[in-house]
Amino acid sequence: MTDVLRRGRASLAFGFFVQGVAFALLVTRIPAMQDRYGVSDGLLPVFLAAVPILAGVGSVTTERLVRRVRPSLLLRWSQPVVLLALLGVGAGDQVAELAVVLGVFGLSVGMLDASMNMLGVSLQRAYGRSIMLSFHAAYSLGGILGASLAWVGAHEELTLWMSYLPVVVVLLPAVLVGSRWYVDGEAEPAEAAEAKGVAFRLLLPLCLVMTFAYIGDSTVSNWSAKYVKDVLGGSEQLATVPYNVYMVTTLVGRAVGDLGVRRFGAVAVVRLGALVAACGFVVVAVAPGAWVGMLGFTLLGIGLCVLVPQTFAAAGRLFPGASDAAVARLNIFNYVGFLIGSPLVGALGDAWSYRGAMLVPMALVLVTTVYARSFASGGDRYGGGHERPRTVDVGRGSNGL
Repeated sequence: MTDVLRRGRASLAFGFFVQGVAFALLVTRIPAMQDRYGVSDGLLPVFLAAVPILAGVGSVTTERLVRRVRPSLLLRWSQPVVLLALLGVGAGDQVAELAVVLGVFGLSVGMLDASMNMLGVSLQRAYGRSIMLSFHAAYSLGGILGASLAWVGAHEELTLWMSYLPVVVVLLPAVLVGSRWYVDGEAEPAEAAEAKGVAFRLLLPLCLVMTFAYIGDSTVSNWSAKYVKDVLGGSEQLATVPYNVYMVTTLVGRAVGDLGVRRFGAVAVVRLGALVAACGFVVVAVAPGAWVGMLGFTLLGIGLCVLVPQTFAAAGRLFPGASDAAVARLNIFNYVGFLIGSPLVGALGDAWSYRGAMLVPMALVLVTTVYARSFASGGDRYGGGHERPRTVDVGRGSNGL
């Protein structure tokens, strides 16, 4: 394997790591954000829904931009904007200011997520074996650090500004330097992505899986802190722990997940993940207290962690000549899941109960088992004795951007 590929893989993994840190710092301090800006429980779902809507716009924009601009360039400049928007969340004190910075965060994170996964899919193709889970493992590691820093901020009663500023000061220059080694895949002809009817028909099962996975994930990221505090009777400090537990288990699952895909195939791994995640939602729903709830979030991390990376990887295999477009379109359903999941759980929690609301993402995640056959690798299979030769075309490097 060439040094260019190794550097490209390491720098992209660091980009995933930084995004994990930023997102965790945002979602685990939602209660503190509510207090700072005076956002009511009724208005909170509106803010939580606006971010994925704008992120979807960012992903659609990315699909069009990559016909003329390399994904590495889009990633290089969208990630600093995400970090600066995070800092902006901690700097204001008016609801209007919060709306603006969350809008910027949403647009830039949509561009970031799409371009980041485009590079991951093209690198996996270059490696000729499953490595996509390793990138998302780096994201989970970043999430662990971000949630841990959020816990420290809550414990020390730091303002959001003081919690976010040191992180941005350290990570912003680091991502700008690391972005020099991003590696793009081969250029894809624009006409390869134009057969929208056929492409969407083939992509639809993966879109549904992505949606259901992110409904589950958004339930944890947006509601776990509030669930532990308000339903299970935990403290504000303890409320930062479930997301951390969730990210630790996603890290473990993704760290070994590529080996599982190579050994047993993506179909088996996806089915098992969906079943484990469903069990996790049941445990969370019936938990008598915070610590039993932690067991449920542990199972959720183990189960959900494999679904999203494998969905992106499957899209890359399904459309080898137009993987950037496929990834960008699929990424939209990441935000569809967030858009549905956040207000759905909140509405059901207010109208019925938050415990009962946990059973809805459970049922949707179980539906994933029906679509697991869409992850079959076919002739372009990675791993399981079917790895391609490791002498590969490394595509376009991004040095000198």
